[in-house]
Parts: sequence; structure tokens; C-alpha cells
Amino acid sequence: MSRKKNKERFKEVRNSRANKDFFIDETLEAGIVLDGTEVKSIRQGTVQIGEGFVRIDKGVPILYHAHIAAYAFGSHANHNPYRPRKLLLNKREIRKWAQAIQSGGRTIIPLRMYFKKGLVKIEIGLCRAKKQYDKREDLKKAVDIRETERTVKHHL
Repeated sequence: MSRKKNKERFKEVRNSRANKDFFIDETLEAGIVLDGTEVKSIRQGTVQIGEGFVRIDKGVPILYHAHIAAYAFGSHANHNPYRPRKLLLNKREIRKWAQAIQSGGRTIIPLRMYFKKGLVKIEIGLCRAKKQYDKREDLKKAVDIRETERTVKHHL
């Protein structure tokens, strides 16, 4: 019997800047409209969503500035890496989030992209931007936690 190759499969891509720069109020899972070569490129893990954001244009949520690299084995019909991509959400959810954005001070950003039952899903968050003092406070908390863990580990 032959051994199964232990391929490293794409698990998910996370937006590492999301928790540093934003307070995340709500999250939603959305489908995303992709071309064939984009799905293959996502499976390879060549995705960056750190600069991405979602805007609701005419009742349709669209993901902007998410970079999905061109498929390495693609032909001349490869996709544009930065093209806007339509998100698939329930109308009620779209209306609710559009009102939240129009009220001011909030934005929608992608938090992570992953496969679920063979389909590409993207988790988006309704967020408020952190001020500079909030970021400093989070950094102080992280340093305090790290120091207490270090002392507990050293004393045991």
C-alpha cells in the first residue's frame, strides 16, 4: 500500500492588522464570487487581505484591494490580482450593515478567508477604528501579560 503524501493544504488567511487597528463589533460569513484561476491561486495560499475593505455599492457588497496573486500555471486568461470581488450576503444583513456604515464611524473589513465544504468563504467584520491611545493601551496589556507569564514560568 502506498503512503499518502502529506501535502500542506491551504487552511486560512487572516488579516493580522484587524485586531491591532480596529475594534470588531460584529462578524459575518460571506460567500465570494471568484474566477476559476482565483480559486486555484487561493488553494496555493497566495492571498493577502490586509489592505482590503468592503464597500456597499447600490445594495451590493464589494471587496476591494484584496490581493489574490495570478495563478502560476494559468494562461493568458489569468485574473487581475486586485479586481473588485462581489460578496454574497443576505439582503437583510446588507441593509443592516449599510445603515451602520451610514451612521458614521464604522467600516467593513475582511478578517479571514478560508474554505468551507469546498467553497471559499470570507469572514467580514463591522469595525470601528482604534485611536492611537487605544493601541498603546493594548500594547501595555500585552507586555504585562507576557511579564506575568514569564515570572510564573520562572518560579515553577
